[in-house]
Amino acid sequence: MRSAATGSSDLTCTAGDAGSPAAEPPQRVLVVMGVSGSGKSTLARRLADELGWDLQEGDELHPAANLAKMSAGRPLSDADREPWLAAVRAWIDAQLDQRRSGVVSCSALRRSYRDWLRRPGVTFVYLDVGRPELARRLATRAEHFMPAQLLDSQLATLEVPTAAEADVIRVDGERGDAVTAVLARLD
Repeated sequence: MRSAATGSSDLTCTAGDAGSPAAEPPQRVLVVMGVSGSGKSTLARRLADELGWDLQEGDELHPAANLAKMSAGRPLSDADREPWLAAVRAWIDAQLDQRRSGVVSCSALRRSYRDWLRRPGVTFVYLDVGRPELARRLATRAEHFMPAQLLDSQLATLEVPTAAEADVIRVDGERGDAVTAVLARLD
């Protein structure tokens, strides 16, 4: 994948610029990430509603071939994920280019995926949920293309964000109010 360092600018405005009208708030895109069953779609929807920001369900950006492959119980490869991640990145870029804040759900399992999506104005929200709870959620989820049998492949692919990724908000996806936890960490 290409470097995340290309082609984006910092969209923050500085208050008090001489002769300028009141500064606009900086645009931000939240990427709600985690494995299947972690609650990405639910948290993304709740955050977008609370903040009044645009919402993009990342699953809607998957090519049909990816959905068919996962529905058949076959995990995606990095090559399979590339067009999907490109679509997520294009949505993020469009939001920032249009000076609109937004929230997108995207598993972003590997650090290399996050690095490719990373740019000024993007913050990742990692939903940390243990395997027993993920398995319980997937077993009770109806009408979703991702079967429970792919949980182990998702967990094997996951590279948990580290402290070196300063633009990641880690949220306990099993306890407490995740929306309140995220809002408290946004600056």
